[in-house]
Amino acid sequence: MTHYRPATDLLAVAARWADPAGWPVTLRFDPSERWYARLATADDHEVWALSWLPGQGTDLHDHGGSAGAFRVVAGALTEETVSRGELRPRLLPAGAARRFGPRHVHQVTNRGPVPAVSVHVYRPALRRMTRYDLLDGRLRVAEVAEAGRSW
Repeated sequence: MTHYRPATDLLAVAARWADPAGWPVTLRFDPSERWYARLATADDHEVWALSWLPGQGTDLHDHGGSAGAFRVVAGALTEETVSRGELRPRLLPAGAARRFGPRHVHQVTNRGPVPAVSVHVYRPALRRMTRYDLLDGRLRVAEVAEAGRSW
């Protein structure tokens, strides 16, 4: 007999980790680069915390085939995705959350005047991330980053 085990709801996991007071690490803000720390791992996912000072952000990237979700815990973040060869912004205030599939490409930035904090959940755990440039409306691979080397 096969036992069905439903997939973990990644948004629900992010919501459970939304309070920095319950984290196994102390939230920090680093003026030279975004701060991040892995909060937890499970058989089918991992949880990360990120802090973002105003102006800090990511490059355009994917998650190496991992699906995921993230929740803005404090402040606000702008997520940009590629649509019809252009970046399309979406403002995500504190409390906002979203899921994404294994082929999702985006960049995330704190464009606001106050620090931001977010929780990210990935299934399976991140093993690689590809960074892209958007040139002439097309994604071009800029770098492939590997877990254990790049983060």
